[in-house]
Amino acid sequence: MNQSIISVKNVTKSFKKKEVLKGVDLEVERGSIYALLGSNGAGKTTLIKIMTTLLKADRGEVKIGGYDVQKESMKAREQFSLTGQFAATDEGLTGRQNLQIIGELYHLNNVGERVNDLLEQFDLEEAGDKLVSTYSGGMRRRLDLAMSLMNVPKILFLDEPTTGLDPQNRGAMWELVKSLAEAGTTIFLTTQYLEEAEVLADRIAILNEGVIVKEGTARELKNMLSSGTVEFSFYKNKDLQSAKVILQEYKLAEDKENLSLTVMAEDGVEQLTKILNRIQENGIPVANFTQKLPTLEDVFFAIVQDDYMNEKKGA
Repeated sequence: MNQSIISVKNVTKSFKKKEVLKGVDLEVERGSIYALLGSNGAGKTTLIKIMTTLLKADRGEVKIGGYDVQKESMKAREQFSLTGQFAATDEGLTGRQNLQIIGELYHLNNVGERVNDLLEQFDLEEAGDKLVSTYSGGMRRRLDLAMSLMNVPKILFLDEPTTGLDPQNRGAMWELVKSLAEAGTTIFLTTQYLEEAEVLADRIAILNEGVIVKEGTARELKNMLSSGTVEFSFYKNKDLQSAKVILQEYKLAEDKENLSLTVMAEDGVEQLTKILNRIQENGIPVANFTQKLPTLEDVFFAIVQDDYMNEKKGA
């Protein structure tokens, strides 16, 4: 069994009177890809900053590669590199110069050879001697990732690595991340893209309201929901709104643009029949309906909705 290379125990963090992290626990195995999912404001970036010594936790313990990030911060920093949400490149320099500066800061031997290897690995050979200001968003992101790997870290933290990228560049970044993991680098990534977590991660944690509410493989998380969802599409917005009213006891997700309503059908065929009968009894015209197997998005929606409803009841 692989040993944990990242260990987080009961980590809390508040800003003024707002408690952002409320006791986070997680373990990441060496050589794996671990994804942290969460909505905006869930605390993902705050947790990464604590794990990478940029912020100090109020309470709790974080160990990176066996080193406590507060008591042995220098040793902990030697274990990882961090790529943030926005590319940290110098646009007034070439791609090659950006990489060379990082190599010199790390006092690496054979910096030029390492730079050439990374330019080739990240498909930047032709652009290596061009100013970064001329790069596309995808190229800058690849260069940023290459800079993070200059010192061959054991762990790579990626904070929303594909934010702002188009689908083609996002797919290319996924392939790069998978190749890094296959080469032995442990990857810890935060993302809002559920598909990204499902494609890349060995294990996925869902952070909501400052705590890890669920953790497991994509299959384990999807198995939480017994029967998935049913999606209704309507001819008119007024029919969609009427359906929302009569089905308000269920977990719902509305898509106004496509005039569709997704309903969580947790109790299988019996519940689906009940939902269909209710719509028919109220004379609401339905353009189409489709039953779907659970997706990671369904799981995320169900968990966040449950937490929201529980909080509302307790208010």
